[in-house]
Amino acid sequence: MTTPPFPPVSEADLDVLREQLGRPARGVVGVAARCVCGNPTVVATAPRLPDGTPFPTFYYLTHPAATAAMSALEADHAMRELNDQLAEDEDLRARYRYAHEAYLRDRAHYGEVPEIEGISAGGMPARVKCLHAVAGHALAAGPGVNPIGDRALELAAWSPERCVCATPGPNLGRVA
Repeated sequence: MTTPPFPPVSEADLDVLREQLGRPARGVVGVAARCVCGNPTVVATAPRLPDGTPFPTFYYLTHPAATAAMSALEADHAMRELNDQLAEDEDLRARYRYAHEAYLRDRAHYGEVPEIEGISAGGMPARVKCLHAVAGHALAAGPGVNPIGDRALELAAWSPERCVCATPGPNLGRVA
């Protein structure tokens, strides 16, 4: 689990992010989760981008295979099922609210932005709106913090435990 503050982002990380996103990454304040090979999987983004735009998505999923897997789940209507579970399960709602609060606390390390006060990402805490956002949070915060993100990762065809990067990172082949 990686929580703020994050170590400085390296030029190598920014190069990988540029390749993953197809554009330069904006407002990156840290790598919040990495592939087993060492490449970024989730970045932490400043709550206000360099151009002044408020940006509520603090944990941003960048890994192409992970984003494709979340898109596939969304296309298969997994959000409808997760929203139904959220509506029916009081404990799940409480844990999802806690995830929302944890997200806001993490982002607050990098400044408060009045325009996005109380807004996290992915529909938290009331609904499931974006699996990319909640999965990114789950990967960054670790298991047990975001129950909907954890569930999305369980359902996904992609796993954070197996490298499928186009360009393996610096840790591929190393034993931790």
